[in-house]
Amino acid sequence: MENAKEKIGWKAHWRIDKFHDAENKIAGALQAGLSMFDAQQMFRDAYRGCEEFEANIALNEGLQELIDIICGLGTPTKWDNANARLGVGNSNTAESASQTGLQGASKTFKAMDTGYPQRSGQTAEWRATFGSADANYAWEEYTVVNAADDTGKNLNRKVASKGTKSSGETWTLSLQVSFS
Repeated sequence: MENAKEKIGWKAHWRIDKFHDAENKIAGALQAGLSMFDAQQMFRDAYRGCEEFEANIALNEGLQELIDIICGLGTPTKWDNANARLGVGNSNTAESASQTGLQGASKTFKAMDTGYPQRSGQTAEWRATFGSADANYAWEEYTVVNAADDTGKNLNRKVASKGTKSSGETWTLSLQVSFS
């Protein structure tokens, strides 16, 4: 008898690109769908680099909503351009599958940049740009939710200290989830 194992792999890759952007021009261009490569070329002097990090925990509420979408049960909400938001918060409370959103006292949710989410092969990517006046506090936690705030279903949560965003800066957060 053959020993067969069944599992779905989920690999999360997060990225934060940072720009000096006192006039919010870069934020507007990114929100309108400018590629990150083009933004780095066009605004080379304003580009402050990126931070990349891996992993997260899938949240039960998000997995249950995903199953409802797959099975066509009820009226689940997709993590699509109309509904998805990337969220950041200032809590460093450890991730737990039973959580239902960001844990921090400060939280900001941004709609998808034009053209997102995207899919390439078995990888989905969400991207949102936080302009000069958005989320100016320590970035400690991250999620993708299917509503304007964390009252929706959060697919996942990641805790990682990535610095304090200040007024005059634009930070773009992207999440890629690859399934295998």
